Amino acid sequence: MEPVGNLHPSTLSTRDLPWRVLWKREKCTLCGRCTAACPVRAIGLGVHRKRTMEVSVGLATKPSNLYQVYHGIDQVTDPARACIGCGLCTQVCPNGAIMALRSDEADKLRFHVNKGGEPRRRGGRRNDPGSVLDRIKFVRISMLTDPALDAGRHEFEVRTLLGRILSPEESLRAQRENLWIPPVREIYPLMVGGMSFGALSPNMWEGLQMGVAYLNEELGMPVRMCTGEGGCPPRLLRSRFLKYVILQIASGYFGWDEIIHALPEMKEDPCAIEIKYGQGAKPGDGGLLMWYKVNKLIAAIRGVPTGVSLPSPPTHQTKYSIEESVAKMIQSMCMAWGFRVPVYPKISATTTTLAVLNNLARNPYAAGLAIDGEDGGTGAAYNVSMNHMGHPIASNIRDAYLNLVKIGKQNEIPILAGGGVGKNGNLAANAAALIMLGASGIQAGKYIMQACGGCVGSEADRCNICNIGLCPKGITSQDPRIYRRLDPEDVAQRLVDVFVSFDAELKKILAPLGRSTSLPIGMADALGIDDRNAAERLGIRYVV
Repeated sequence: MEPVGNLHPSTLSTRDLPWRVLWKREKCTLCGRCTAACPVRAIGLGVHRKRTMEVSVGLATKPSNLYQVYHGIDQVTDPARACIGCGLCTQVCPNGAIMALRSDEADKLRFHVNKGGEPRRRGGRRNDPGSVLDRIKFVRISMLTDPALDAGRHEFEVRTLLGRILSPEESLRAQRENLWIPPVREIYPLMVGGMSFGALSPNMWEGLQMGVAYLNEELGMPVRMCTGEGGCPPRLLRSRFLKYVILQIASGYFGWDEIIHALPEMKEDPCAIEIKYGQGAKPGDGGLLMWYKVNKLIAAIRGVPTGVSLPSPPTHQTKYSIEESVAKMIQSMCMAWGFRVPVYPKISATTTTLAVLNNLARNPYAAGLAIDGEDGGTGAAYNVSMNHMGHPIASNIRDAYLNLVKIGKQNEIPILAGGGVGKNGNLAANAAALIMLGASGIQAGKYIMQACGGCVGSEADRCNICNIGLCPKGITSQDPRIYRRLDPEDVAQRLVDVFVSFDAELKKILAPLGRSTSLPIGMADALGIDDRNAAERLGIRYVV
């Protein structure tokens, strides 16, 4: 607490904070579990002095003050250590003596977090309550005119293709003349998006990999996971599980030396190579792993010193145009694996998406295009980037697909969509809507992280400290004292549960369309929305 008489512009009271800690003295045994578990040290043991009045009898004695001293829990009001409302103190308290409550008015903390001239940078979700995807309905239900399917009784093959698909004419000519044919992978349409070994804790990352391996080898679901920028553990690069992984290289090239050195010893080729040019949560910025997370293990894998922030440039510094990027990056990555592995770029959703797509359409080595919308992101980003920059994914995907239709390549270049998919829990519905708008596959990172790790972050800015390595659940922490709270096997089991339930819901949506062997990519006549402007913009039905 601030000492009395020492006031400055950032002096706050507990009422000014977004979260207030309620402590009950009569229930507390001062065991210290809450103060030990608090990730931001927002509470601590304090000494309290209580004054009471001694009651005098008659006029013989003069009334005097009595002082009682006791120990209790104090809440810190320093903006840097403000309570984040994660509720971990309540979970570890054996007597229910403490809990975090949201303040009854708008907090003033937002005006005090820029001490030192730094704008606010946080992890977690953007403060955007709505989503166009959640308002889209599936209105084309086949009953008598088309052969509708029963989702519970028919066999479904829900698969998509990752890689450049030649036209029938080009494919026949390549076979006759023994020419190179671009590699293509048949994968599940929902992929685990790029979350790096560094952004996620070792236990969380390992648990996701275990879950992906189980889905592939036990359930026959060809699910793939992207590593994110920063490389991956050397043992994974040299294992047979590498075929379930999409390796990402980004503008910082972090971890790429480790991957290049492991090339001669790789038992399997990776599923694909993703070249990240931009992220939807912070368009115009590169990635950023803050120094809190750069421990010895992360520094060794990435080839950097410990304890330094690792910002990626906003673009690859050796590439000055789309043409040069395709010629140098994509073709060089194809050559590294002997032209056996699909290579595709990932960009932020912007108004320049079509320019990138048109250039990729002319290059046979580009295996697709991943577009990341504004609602994604779990890493470190400035608030101004998360809340005020970017492009929604729905209209960007639709524009890209219609552009491919215009040039006659809608069945040749797969488009992968990401950014806010399942933001409000509607993962299967959002994914199906994007597929019908033109996406061939969906990348989900934020939803997977929150569902499989038990994240408590929210749109109301609860927790959201993924960026500084103090995640109370151990999802995004590199401190072993914190991430050991997370069991990798539990993460793997939760990932399997998520994909199995997603598969059932997706089939329930696809069954009335009569689709059991192919995805309804671009089938926008099956969609409707109750907003006339949105319907016109997306080219779908207006329904009320």
